[in-house]
Amino acid sequence: MTDTITVAEAGRPLTFSFDDLMRFHGPGFPGGVAHALKAMQAAFPLLSDTAPERREIAVLTAFPGPGGRDAVECVTRAVSDGRYVVDRSLGGVNAIDEPPGPYLWRFSYRDITVEVTISPGHVREEFVRLGANPARSPAEDARLEELKAEMAARLVHQTATEIYSARRI
Repeated sequence: MTDTITVAEAGRPLTFSFDDLMRFHGPGFPGGVAHALKAMQAAFPLLSDTAPERREIAVLTAFPGPGGRDAVECVTRAVSDGRYVVDRSLGGVNAIDEPPGPYLWRFSYRDITVEVTISPGHVREEFVRLGANPARSPAEDARLEELKAEMAARLVHQTATEIYSARRI
């Protein structure tokens, strides 16, 4: 399935669906939840041949959004355990003008680190421009909410490798 991710806790598999991650996060940033899910799906097979132990995964990312943070927290508990760091200087300003923008993730597990970056075309320019505008009108806010939902719906059913490139570093 393209909308789940599996990790282990004390050797027991735990599988989370996109819907599980959205219940944990809430309705605010479904696109960010989808991005984090896809980034994890791209990285985890390169970190381990089996489901990685969730509490041993560390994350360094340029992605500052709460949807991404909450999705990673739900799966790995990295935020609670202090293994989640946002460093906006890792990426460019945005995925349109300075790819990959904030869509850069580094997942570390034991002695392996995998860098995941977004492939072009998955972030719409209208979304970037509206999101960067702090003086949005109510109509623009409504349009941004539509674009967030559209992004999540579009991404969640694609394979991670259609959206993100992953490589060991």
